[in-house]
Amino acid sequence: MKKMAVLMLVAMIAVIITGCPEKPPPPPPEEPVEVAPPVEKDTTPAPAPPPPKPKLTEQQLQTVYFDFDKYNLRPDAKASLDANFALLQEFPDVILKIEGHCDERGTIEYNLSLGEKRAKATVDYLVGLGIDPGRMSAISYGKERPVDPGHDEVAWAKNRRAEFRIISQ
Repeated sequence: MKKMAVLMLVAMIAVIITGCPEKPPPPPPEEPVEVAPPVEKDTTPAPAPPPPKPKLTEQQLQTVYFDFDKYNLRPDAKASLDANFALLQEFPDVILKIEGHCDERGTIEYNLSLGEKRAKATVDYLVGLGIDPGRMSAISYGKERPVDPGHDEVAWAKNRRAEFRIISQ
């Protein structure tokens, strides 16, 4: 019986030490969950980006030609400038450099001056038609940049010119 009493005492001590198992706390009440309606995917194709704006090329601009020792505009030069004017109206963001050129005859100084007058005559004509002068600059290369290296009237006629270079657009 003593054994039984000791065994009971040990069991009671074990219960006191470990304690009674507690009930786990109840789970928190569940929040009502709203179910969103199913999202329908838009199957409409995205609009295509606009096509890139075309750009003016120097090949589209016509070269202006001059007579020997002259900077006045001939009728064919005015026709070329009228065509260039129409293009410049289509492309209002284009900024140009107009280059004046001469044939190989004459001094370097004389040809630089004549080339400048040719370039300025070209600018002045376009300004007279309505092109903003801020869109153009003039420069002379005199006889330093011939388009035809020949030494005859055919070559010289090609070299007496005003050309258009696109600076920006």
